[in-house]
Amino acid sequence: MDRKIRVLVAKPGLDGHDLGARWICKVLRDAGMEVIYTGLRQSVEGIVEAAIQEDVEVVGLSILSGAHVGLTRKVVQRLRQRGATDVTVVVGGLILKDDVEALKEAGAQAVFPSGTPVQTIVDYFKGLEAARPASTS
Repeated sequence: MDRKIRVLVAKPGLDGHDLGARWICKVLRDAGMEVIYTGLRQSVEGIVEAAIQEDVEVVGLSILSGAHVGLTRKVVQRLRQRGATDVTVVVGGLILKDDVEALKEAGAQAVFPSGTPVQTIVDYFKGLEAARPASTS
């Protein structure tokens, strides 16, 4: 039996608001994913270390502080430096439409601004799960 897709939801930087992050954790869990939440005020290094130790397929960054492009770039770069080249990084939070392309250039594979329909987010993650190679065990 294939294992559930593993998602690490992280709040990088000094942002102290996590209602949305905790909500998306519940949504993804209820949709059948295995979700790990790191809590508030995480460092880039702490997020990357947790992602590697937890062997996740996806890192979801929840950012409300306005520092989303720089933090995303740092997380993606550090994951790649540590050899986690197969980890998908997605970003959600208070994101201006003008910043979506910059986030993708920084390495985010998907961006979910506030107000994105829940089903859109769940469908994206289900698509990642369906695209995974079949288990050989």
